[in-house]
Amino acid sequence: MAQHRTVPALFPPPGYAHTAVVEAGERLVFLAGGVPLDASGGLVGPGDPVAQAHQVLANLETALVSVGSSLDRVVASTVYVVADRPGPLSTVWDVVDASALHDGPHTSTLLGVTTLGYTGQLVEITVTAVVPEPSAVEG
Repeated sequence: MAQHRTVPALFPPPGYAHTAVVEAGERLVFLAGGVPLDASGGLVGPGDPVAQAHQVLANLETALVSVGSSLDRVVASTVYVVADRPGPLSTVWDVVDASALHDGPHTSTLLGVTTLGYTGQLVEITVTAVVPEPSAVEG
């Protein structure tokens, strides 16, 4: 099981951990960036970073479940937001912080970027998660 820690000698992070330690022998899954597209490829929430963040998290959860993991088993994430000031980043972070990603808490980096891959895309999140052994899930 991953151990999430904050370092007492460092400033306390807002809703994430400074470190995540994964013991040797545990399985990890590395996800490609979660994007705000629905199952048919349509952009969800044009112009709305909050709606896009919710869709990205839903897509990540679907991908994680498909490999036997979940958002609460994420050990690291990078959150990309199209923004040139802190306000939109904070708005998206509030969505992340209210999600199961916060249950870790995982290590995270929040970045403002100029553009992302799809026209109209405002949010993308990449994650690394632990995939528990079947006995850990069942027991």
